[in-house]
Amino acid sequence: MTAIDSPTRAAHDGEVATPGGRGQKQGNYRLRFGSWWWAAPAVVLMLALIYATTASGAFYAFTNWTGIGDYDFVGLDNFRRIFQTEELTGSLVNTLLLAFGFLIFTNIFGLLFALALNRTLKSRFVLRTLLFMPVVIAPIAVSYMWKFIFAFNGPLNQTFEALGLDSWKHDWLADPTLALIAVLVVMVWQNTGFVMVIYLAGLATVPIELEEAASLDGAGIGRRFRRIVLPMIQPSVAIATTLMLIQGLRIFDQVLALTGGGPSGATQTLATEIYQQTFTFSNFGFGAALALTLSLLIFVFTVIQQYATRERA
Repeated sequence: MTAIDSPTRAAHDGEVATPGGRGQKQGNYRLRFGSWWWAAPAVVLMLALIYATTASGAFYAFTNWTGIGDYDFVGLDNFRRIFQTEELTGSLVNTLLLAFGFLIFTNIFGLLFALALNRTLKSRFVLRTLLFMPVVIAPIAVSYMWKFIFAFNGPLNQTFEALGLDSWKHDWLADPTLALIAVLVVMVWQNTGFVMVIYLAGLATVPIELEEAASLDGAGIGRRFRRIVLPMIQPSVAIATTLMLIQGLRIFDQVLALTGGGPSGATQTLATEIYQQTFTFSNFGFGAALALTLSLLIFVFTVIQQYATRERA
């Protein structure tokens, strides 16, 4: 009998497997162990650099550590201070306003541009490139560019003056009622192109035949969008809303460059408060408490968002 014909010899010659044989089980076990073994360095690195550092930061959130020397355990005092200080609750409100405004407007404009530049327009590739260009520029550079535009003697007010709209001239970044809107405009302007690309990828999966068949059956543009397009781009909606929500909640660069949190704390966010409390005032324990609060906020809203945009059978 040959090795091919003999189950016993096949098992000894390389443990390749007769159906249901012991060699097949050992081979599968080695394969599974090997895949875990190769993943182990990445898992260990992630645990050390992300979860261990996050856990240590969370520990200091319950202390009054100043960055050097000893510290005392203060329990929940840091968190009580967050919600009992008017400036910090204002920062929390500003963070939520910017996050949800950013989420809504980037997705609305991104989806509209994606629909407009999806198939028929001949210049769509050039326009897509132009709309995506702000995404690849550093947020700090974009913020300083817009800071020049929003200046009292900047291009925006000069344009209003040239059009005879002197009443529209403002010191946009020095006005507490307008500064937060100006920051939101910069955020939306820079990231709309990124959301557009996500929706373009989703729209590419929608068969044109379905839309044409619905059109022949008398369905209008709005009905085709609600009944055909929107359900089929649900994964793109989930990705875009998740990314924009997280990015909006941890907004930092634009606020720091445009207003520094001013005027009078009108644009202060949790992220800028974390920076100032930790590195300006050396309140590392309190800064860690703010960071933990922001992390929990991002986690809670992300879970809610994922539940709201999940695919329903």
